[in-house]
Amino acid sequence: MNSPSPTDNPASEGADVDLSYCVVNNDGRDYLMACLKAIDSFHPRRLTREVLVLDNASSDGSVEAVEEGFPETQVIALESKQGKAANDSLLLEQASGRYCLLLNEDSELRDGSVAALVEALDADPEAGAAGAQLYDGDGNPYACAWKFPGVETAVVGALFLHSRLTVQSKGEVTRRVDWAQSSALMVRREAAEKIGGLDPQFFVYYDECDFCKRLADAGWHTLYVPTAEAVHHNQLSTDLGSGLPRIVEFHRNRDLYMRKHHSRPAALAVRVLTAWAYSLRTIASLFMPEAPTSIYAAHARQALFPYRGESLADRARA
Repeated sequence: MNSPSPTDNPASEGADVDLSYCVVNNDGRDYLMACLKAIDSFHPRRLTREVLVLDNASSDGSVEAVEEGFPETQVIALESKQGKAANDSLLLEQASGRYCLLLNEDSELRDGSVAALVEALDADPEAGAAGAQLYDGDGNPYACAWKFPGVETAVVGALFLHSRLTVQSKGEVTRRVDWAQSSALMVRREAAEKIGGLDPQFFVYYDECDFCKRLADAGWHTLYVPTAEAVHHNQLSTDLGSGLPRIVEFHRNRDLYMRKHHSRPAALAVRVLTAWAYSLRTIASLFMPEAPTSIYAAHARQALFPYRGESLADRARA
């Protein structure tokens, strides 16, 4: 194993560090290499660090690529796939950093983003997490922090006012939000430990929403830090044949969140309101060239009947 440069401020073995980078990889070797390169390029040298990669039973040579290209990185290689919440929780348990930056393998930090997140958490001791502004692969910013789901936000969505009244990743200054996407989410390890990490019931989707809600219930809050920027390539298929399990997983976990934090009647109301909104999109898309009508229709069906069909979790178990 090569010795890291003194300017990298690595942690001594067994010692607590300022920051743990916690990366989950799912057969994304090339994206993972870019993610780790960005960590090396933009890590604030004043902070001690460690880099942990959890490889979720990849078959594309990701583990070997990390060991060869980034030998100082700690690799946790799973033999069978598990969900995002379970993966992030395992990384948080293994991390020794005061702060832990949760990253997907297809997330690339931009210059200054880590320092901005650390400064935001340092300045606000009651903040349990801080999220970056996310950009797509073409460099366009997109919504990455929202109000907690509920009947009220479902009504807003049914009126197609979601972007105006539910999205909270707005403005140019750091602000409190209900929850932020975990593609680049810095977590105060003390806060995560007090609430027991992420809930593994959420295989993927709504895992970070549930996490931030439990932080809030325990007296912590989440920040949106617009000066912290990260690219999230988010290479998800738009083909219904391969994408349907993700749609099933999305609506199933939203229903799980609603039943966990609200009530069964509230969960049913959200299902009906969401199905209504997607049904209107489906009808409108019939008159729009190249609109993803089948995708909208699948969302409408799964919103109303979230436990029909095969989810990502079902595929993993199979």
